Amino acid sequence: MQSEHDGREDFDFFIGRWKGHNRRLRERLKGSNDWEEFEGISVARKVLGGLGHMDEVTLKRETGSVEGITLRLFDPKSQEWSLYWSSSATGVLEKPMIGKFENGRGEFFAHEVHENKHIYSRFIWSEITEISCRWEQAFSTDGGKTWETNWIADFTRLE
Repeated sequence: MQSEHDGREDFDFFIGRWKGHNRRLRERLKGSNDWEEFEGISVARKVLGGLGHMDEVTLKRETGSVEGITLRLFDPKSQEWSLYWSSSATGVLEKPMIGKFENGRGEFFAHEVHENKHIYSRFIWSEITEISCRWEQAFSTDGGKTWETNWIADFTRLE
């Protein structure tokens, strides 16, 4: 039996169709302040009877259109989400970001390799309302003591 609130509905706010205004650092972990701005459309839905969410995104970048998917899976035992990403740029399902929501803010973390360096990565979901939300990505080279935010997407609900 499901507890009153175990986290499995935490991504329900994102179900539907969204326009995303994206700002992405052109160079990461190099002290850059040169941002690329572009638009995107995301369509999200529940899967696996609510233990998962999936969204498909189209990003209109300067270098051309990129298609992507995010698969989010909820583990009822740990009460944490695993977030997986893949895009038409790589065709690879990336290592999951793992975490959960507390007080209306979701934080998700992973260890990964960026330009042959082992780093921490972080996603934050915040400023969540019925018609808008924010997603941010950041990298850390010092074990999470400091973070460089390198991608911000401000979403507005379309449907």
